[in-house]
Formats: sequence, C-alpha cells, structure tokens
Amino acid sequence: MAQQQMATSTATGTTLVEVKGLKVHFPIKGGLFNRTIAQVKAVDGVDLTIRRGETLGLVGESGCGKSTTGRAILQLIKPTAGSVKLNGVELTKLPPAELRKKRAEMQMIFQDPFGSLDPRFTVGQIIAEPLENFKRGNAREIREQVAHLLEVVGLNPYYVNRFPHEFSGGQRQRIGIARALALRPSFIVADEPVSALDVSIQAQVVNLLQDLQAEFGLTYLFVAHNLSVVKHISDRVAVMYLGRIVELAASEKLYELPLHPYTQALLSAIPVPDPEVEARRKRIILEGDVPSPVNPPPGCNFHPRCWKAQQICREVTPPLEEKERDHYVACHFPG
Repeated sequence: MAQQQMATSTATGTTLVEVKGLKVHFPIKGGLFNRTIAQVKAVDGVDLTIRRGETLGLVGESGCGKSTTGRAILQLIKPTAGSVKLNGVELTKLPPAELRKKRAEMQMIFQDPFGSLDPRFTVGQIIAEPLENFKRGNAREIREQVAHLLEVVGLNPYYVNRFPHEFSGGQRQRIGIARALALRPSFIVADEPVSALDVSIQAQVVNLLQDLQAEFGLTYLFVAHNLSVVKHISDRVAVMYLGRIVELAASEKLYELPLHPYTQALLSAIPVPDPEVEARRKRIILEGDVPSPVNPPPGCNFHPRCWKAQQICREVTPPLEEKERDHYVACHFPG
C-alpha cells in the first residue's frame, strides 16, 4: 500500500516509467547435476516512478544493484519478478516482436564508451545502425540525420568516416549519446556515463545531457556512484543498498536532510572544498562489510552496519514509506 501511495503522490507530472516489485535473481549452479543451489538477489523488490521530463538519480556503492536495475527496466536483463510499465505499456509481458518495436522509445548510454562501440564500424555506421534497423529514411536521409546528430552532441559531421579508436574518451561518449538519440527515444538509462572519463571532461558531458534533455524532452534514469554529479543533474534521488531502495526524495531535500542512516553515511563522505568546514565535519565510518546478496540478512538489509539497529531491525523488513512530504524512507528509526 505504501508503494502505491508513493507512485501517486510523487507524480505531480505524468508518470512515464512505473516499476513495481522488480526482482532480478541470478542462479548459482553447482553439484553433480549442475542444479541451482542458491540465488544472487541483485535486485530484490524495487518500486520506482519516473515522471516525464525529469532526471531520477540512482545512487549506491558498487554491487548494490544499480546497473542491474537500469538494464532490467529496459528488459536487457529479464526480471525474475515484478512489473515495468513504459507509457502505460507492460514491458515484461510483451512478445519479442512487440518489445523490439518498443525499444525505439527507450535507449541506454553505457559506462564504457569504448567497449560499447563496435571497433569495426565507422562513427557514421554506428549512429546509422539503429536508423537503418527501424527504417527511419532512405540512405540520403539517414546520412543527413547522422550528420545532424553529430552536430547536436558537439562533434564535427566530417568525423563520420573515422573509427572509435581515433577519438578521446569524452568524444567516444558523445558518439554513444548520439547513437542513443538516433531514434528520438522518450526514456534513456544513463549507466554511469561519466565515471570512465577524466574529471575535466565529466562536467562537459553532464551539461550536454542536460541541454539534450531540454531540447528533446528526454527523461533520464541517471545511475551513478558520484554523489556530487548526481546532485547537479537530478531532480529526485533514489538511494539503493543491497538490491533495495532505502530512501527517495527531491535532490535538494535529500542532500540537506537525509533520513536513512546509510544515506547519512554516504553524504558524510563527500569532500567539502572549504578546509575549515571539512575539519569540523563528522565522518560516519560504517563498520563491517556489505552482506552478500546470496544470503542477505533478515529484516533490514542495513542492520549489521547500522548504529541505530534494534531488535525490530533484525526481524522486520521496513517498508518504503513517506515520512515527510514526498520523502520516502525504508527505516524503522529514520532521522
């Protein structure tokens, strides 16, 4: 019931993407007959709504299930359970032919710009491929669209005959962005799109994504672990821990007043560019290791590392509930 209320009360605009009860469990095989002996619970019951035209940041430490969530929403990984709707259409139940048509509306920007581009193709061929696959014009029209897309992302149209290895990391990411834009999607999952780039280039790519959002009316799920970048680009932020969303709020509100202990610990690690303020700040050092997603702890996933944990935390899984207006937290003792 809390998740249904969340989907309604946060959607002041039109809801473009609606995710309910999303689970992605990977089987572990073993034994004489190669049977499934355990499950890696990479995503373990995620509820999200993404409004049309907004950027929802998804943050958390490595291995918490952020990228898997993004890929499962796009059906690049088949979810174990749950519902994913894009524009009201249930993606998890679409037959392959219908899902392929729907892919024109949802695209992905990958973390590694070099690994995601085919080294045998020229830039022109890479960007033209989705246009050709979906028959978006004749050869001349596709060439014109490719040249325009290169201009849109800040690259020279004369680069069409070059290969990916002839570009810098930032330029390669711009090529990946141009390819994602080719079919004019409404929804893009940006999977850590700047983490593999030099710091000096990161701001340029983030600003480009914001400009493209305004120009094309895009909706982003921005997956990252760099909290400063997420704060800059996101309208709302969801914090993920061990396969579950533990906090969700407007970006400014979450950074100013985090309610979940895990979010408080994450934000305390962000350096402040003022030596005096930095010296007075109290860092929250989390003890212990992240539990294994193969055998997550009972109750609240975070309780083995939480300084507020009590008996109820070890026994009862806290639901994601609205503790303040449009501020959702999965914690028995928030604040």
